[in-house]
Amino acid sequence: MNIDSIQNGIVIDHISAGQGMKLLTLLELDRGEESVAVIRNVHSQKMGKKDIIKIDADIAVNLDVIGYVDPDATVNVIKDGLLVEKKTIARPKTLTGVIRCKNPRCITTTEQELKHVFCLRDDGYRCMYCETKAE
Repeated sequence: MNIDSIQNGIVIDHISAGQGMKLLTLLELDRGEESVAVIRNVHSQKMGKKDIIKIDADIAVNLDVIGYVDPDATVNVIKDGLLVEKKTIARPKTLTGVIRCKNPRCITTTEQELKHVFCLRDDGYRCMYCETKAE
């Protein structure tokens, strides 16, 4: 398979195999006007298999979302066909407005204006209000 290189944009690389589509959805790249390529199950010497997302536009991406889905991913910024910056991602301590609490008794269910906030705990992300674990 041959995927063209991009001249100006972002490449999200080293995504764990199978997580590319989840990342595409959470970053809302499936709703934009940009040209986006999701390459799944690419052979990788380091990881075995990986996913890659190429965005052919200079847009801002939420690094917290990437860190939530796969903190081992990297973000490469491309300008004029050259790599100008490579960002490593960390797992964010809090996630705001990225995922929704599934607990029907959570205050976010009745108080619609409250943002869904999840905090990183030892066992994963939990709702700040009711402590329900994120799926």
